Amino acid sequence: MTAATGADLTVRHPVERFSLDNGLRVVLAPDRSVPVVAVSVFYDVGMRNEPEGRTGFAHLFEHMMFQGSAHVPKMEHARLVQAAGGTFNGSTHQDYTNYFEALPSEALERALFLEADRMAAPAITEENLRNQIDVVKEEIRVNVLNRPYGAFPWLQLPQIAFESFANTHDGYGSFVDLESSTVEDATDFFSRFYAPGNAVLCIGGDLDAGETERLVRRYFGAVDARDVPPTPNTGEPSPTTVRRDVVEDRLAPAPAVALGWRVPDPVGDLDTYLGTVLLAELLSEGDASRLERRLVHDDRLAVAQSSYVGLFGDPFDVRDATLLTTQVHHPAAVPVADVLAAVHDEIGRVASEGVTPEELARVQARTSAQLLRQADSVLGRTLAFAAAELVHGRAELAGELATRLAAVTPDQVQTAARGLDPGTAAVLELRTTGGAK
Repeated sequence: MTAATGADLTVRHPVERFSLDNGLRVVLAPDRSVPVVAVSVFYDVGMRNEPEGRTGFAHLFEHMMFQGSAHVPKMEHARLVQAAGGTFNGSTHQDYTNYFEALPSEALERALFLEADRMAAPAITEENLRNQIDVVKEEIRVNVLNRPYGAFPWLQLPQIAFESFANTHDGYGSFVDLESSTVEDATDFFSRFYAPGNAVLCIGGDLDAGETERLVRRYFGAVDARDVPPTPNTGEPSPTTVRRDVVEDRLAPAPAVALGWRVPDPVGDLDTYLGTVLLAELLSEGDASRLERRLVHDDRLAVAQSSYVGLFGDPFDVRDATLLTTQVHHPAAVPVADVLAAVHDEIGRVASEGVTPEELARVQARTSAQLLRQADSVLGRTLAFAAAELVHGRAELAGELATRLAAVTPDQVQTAARGLDPGTAAVLELRTTGGAK
């Protein structure tokens, strides 16, 4: 086992790593300050891995992983975690799916057994599959179809911002694709993407590294090795023109518009990418931000605005290609052209005039504080380390981000703004219907 330390979090919480013969990568982040442990398993499969005709399958399979396994009956996983005083959940992202528990430290072995058992053999049955298809369909109805702005812009903007199926398809899934899924499809998906070698196990908190390694080898070492699929190439050529589309929303109380710009590779060009992350914060976070002042307070063109990098708002858990998105909700009486002009003008000011060190320092302080707050809990740190290990190949990066963001210069932010060319933006306009004003 090798130990490694980095700046900030990894100085106070150094991580250790080892691998099993079946390919499973393991990261340990000991912290004996509180009697809590967190166990997370990140599989290198997300919405962008789905084949054509099986949209929504990554999320559907996340549900399937909670339906029991070889030695754990249905609902028993939840009962065992909660009986130990713990919590659990899972989530599906563009580039990975994760499962995690936070428990009192004496329940560590229980959590490892549960995760290893479903890594080895989840209960993929016709009954479980049909039940979970119905659950996912209802989730789509509640979160997308019957909610104002339910698909805006996270499901709709990528369809015009990108070209490949991996980047443009609906990761929640179409009802047709979901309903036509079979047990054979689910079994094949598990076999291909849920191999130990396609996963990272990260354990943090009140643990002894040597004893934890022994337990990991006992429970996860018995999981059979399988071939690991190659990481999909989701990068695309940079756009050279404006792409526009219009969607209608019968439930929306006010119109909106979203703009998306391609940004540097978050993994291959991280330093440049960090300038873009801070630019998004500078544009929209807080009452003093550029777009909040201009759109909401000064010109009164909008009722709300936000800018963020990454489909789910976390800029550090995504691979190339991804977007900086600016979305603006505006009164019906305000022409969308006026909103777009103001957004482009404010970005143009940063591109031409730059930012002062003082303005940038405020943004850096706020961003660093957010990262540190997220890492306050054992679970928060464990998830951050796991994502950094899977996406970037270095768990330590999660602990270094605050320092690296603090080192970004005004010139880097200005360069990022110059990359947000009005001539290469994807523009999605949402119009209200159904009498909404």
